[in-house]
Amino acid sequence: MENLPAPSSEAPLMAKPLWPWIFRNERGLRSGWRLTIYLCVFAALWIGAMLLIQALRLQRDAVSPWVLLLGESVTFCAAFGAAWMMSRFESRSVGAYGLPARGAFGKLFWLGCVIGLCEISALMGLIAAFGGYSFGELALHGSRLAEMAVSWAIFFVFVGLLEEFLFRGYTQFTLADGIGFWPAALILSASFGLVHLRNPGEGWVGAASVFAIGMIFCLALKRTGSLWFCVGLHAAFDFGETFLYSVPDSGFVFKGHLSNATLHGPSWLTGGSVGPEGTVFSFLTMGLVALVIHVFFPAKPASPAEVAAAPIAQ
Repeated sequence: MENLPAPSSEAPLMAKPLWPWIFRNERGLRSGWRLTIYLCVFAALWIGAMLLIQALRLQRDAVSPWVLLLGESVTFCAAFGAAWMMSRFESRSVGAYGLPARGAFGKLFWLGCVIGLCEISALMGLIAAFGGYSFGELALHGSRLAEMAVSWAIFFVFVGLLEEFLFRGYTQFTLADGIGFWPAALILSASFGLVHLRNPGEGWVGAASVFAIGMIFCLALKRTGSLWFCVGLHAAFDFGETFLYSVPDSGFVFKGHLSNATLHGPSWLTGGSVGPEGTVFSFLTMGLVALVIHVFFPAKPASPAEVAAAPIAQ
């Protein structure tokens, strides 16, 4: 009788299910899913807050800096609150996402403010030198001037906090974990520019300028490990543009500015309806800012541990 092979004692190999790989990698839940959860939580918090504001009828004067501040601060709290929830889930400090409490309004923030004011002053100086800007007469005096200066300053700090954290906080941290820092920076800076196209008076040149400054902010984040420098620069530039020099800011023209300033001349010089961000000189001044960041915050060589821990593009 022919000898039959003895039955194997080993269980047949089963194909591994695909679903764990879709959701997880060696570091846990994949970055794409974490980012999706974050955006959903942020949207839920923001919608809830906006419905509450509407129900209480708090928004009455849409051009008042204090009413605009309400919208910016609530949106920032929703973005930061969602990140805090994710930090509990991910077992890390919320400061890891770019706004550590220890650096809040510290040296980096004030250095950013100085550079932001220098940038907008240099930009307006170049436009004026070619005959494209006139300061005009003062539009505010006395206590009204002080009130508007303080209110716009506070408002633009929250603009800086919101836009920097929303585009370069949790989103940048998490997307970089999946595809690398600079690919994530490119995607989010492009989104930053496209979002600005919704502004009245904004254009493609202005959006390109926003994309460029977004990449420069990412350079600062990479070099400093914090968003506080970016928040200060962002806030001071917008404050100088809107209040000090009284010109359009990314297509917006706000009331309550310092002077009756005017822009006159071709769009390449003045930026047209976009404002100074749409002028060719804005790319020159942004290049100078990038150089300042490179000099002030030189790149540090990565340690062997950091190289080993660097995420691999998924």
